[in-house]
Amino acid sequence: MSRTPPYPINSITEHRRILSLPGPDHPLIDVFRMEDVKYNSDERFRTLALNFYCISLKKKVSGKVIYGQGYYDFDEGLMSFFAPGQIVANVPENHKLEGWCVAFHPDFLRGCPLARKIGTYNFFSYAINEALFLSEKEEALMNGIVDNIRQELQTAIDGLTQEVMISHLELLLHYSHRFYLRQFITRKPAHHQLITEVENLLNAYFNNDKQLLSSGLPTVAYLADQLNKSPKYLSDLLRNLSGRSAQQHIQDHLLEKAKWLLTSSDFTVAEIAYRLGFDYPQSFNKLFRRKTNQTPLEYRQQNNQLKN
Repeated sequence: MSRTPPYPINSITEHRRILSLPGPDHPLIDVFRMEDVKYNSDERFRTLALNFYCISLKKKVSGKVIYGQGYYDFDEGLMSFFAPGQIVANVPENHKLEGWCVAFHPDFLRGCPLARKIGTYNFFSYAINEALFLSEKEEALMNGIVDNIRQELQTAIDGLTQEVMISHLELLLHYSHRFYLRQFITRKPAHHQLITEVENLLNAYFNNDKQLLSSGLPTVAYLADQLNKSPKYLSDLLRNLSGRSAQQHIQDHLLEKAKWLLTSSDFTVAEIAYRLGFDYPQSFNKLFRRKTNQTPLEYRQQNNQLKN
């Protein structure tokens, strides 16, 4: 991978220029075919930092393409999603792409409900190896939506242009969400091992008092890094498999460890909070009470009474 710093791309027009495409039909939203992209030999453009959203479908790629910090093989049609500020690679000379890309600037959404809602689509933060695989039927449906956006772009801009195209974008995002949920379900046999791996990681972490004291509570980012997943993909996948997010899995193990310390040790509540990685006992008390409807001291006293 080239060590050249990512080149910032701030506009749709500049993006098209670097991809050797003609100027856009609209300054804030664009659709282009991957087949039309030409190789750009300028070393400055090996990696790009896009300051707008991109949704792409790529298929029938010969070889590997660099995305983020790794390589990925595209052997069939799949969709990728990039939010402003993410790093992508320019297409190498020896690659022949098929598919399409929809690019739109955040300013295009300004004043629309989608501007607030788009942050809820976690797949914009997924890693490239967590891309969305489409069936032929699903791919045809997505192609139809993108064709509608392309046709609208070729129509004279009027007072309804933004509203119509945003409705198509929302439809594209809704179906992407639906198909990701389908992907979680259809790949469940391969994913079920993930729950075991998460449980093993958390058991090992909470049983290592030295690690708890030195590093504090485990985070979703820590689990994701250990499992080679992006944090939001891991949470969405766990929620779909078990009904609980990654953060909830962490809290489950935290509470079990806390209950064990409260009933089997003479540590004060403050000492237990510190041993569990809390900077302040109040934070531990608040979380414990929210999850159990008891304070840690009330839980300890109740269990001591049951023993006696």
